Amino acid sequence: MTTISLSNIPDLTSAVSVPRLAGIEHPFGQIMGKPGDRDGQLAVLMAALEAVEEMKVPGSIKHLPFEWTGTEKEAQAQPPEPPPIVGYLKWHPWELPRLFSRDVPRESGGTEG
Repeated sequence: MTTISLSNIPDLTSAVSVPRLAGIEHPFGQIMGKPGDRDGQLAVLMAALEAVEEMKVPGSIKHLPFEWTGTEKEAQAQPPEPPPIVGYLKWHPWELPRLFSRDVPRESGGTEG
């Protein structure tokens, strides 16, 4: 089954070698669009599915043609908890260049040093 990842931080997401990647300029927690915006969310979903059809080579990246139209306050909203990668990089900041070069650390355990 062909898969695609939708990301608002495509540079970092591509560093973990996802099969296919669709980049989108939406804020965290609202990657599909504004809550209750059925038409906008459906448009993002359809664009991601069309991107899957276009991408024949694993590792492909496509930037979707969406811009955030919400307010500044909506765009600055933060998730209730930061994603795990934030904690990892807080305790292992020297790993960031490795992530960008797709040399993903394989250690297990928590996010603390």
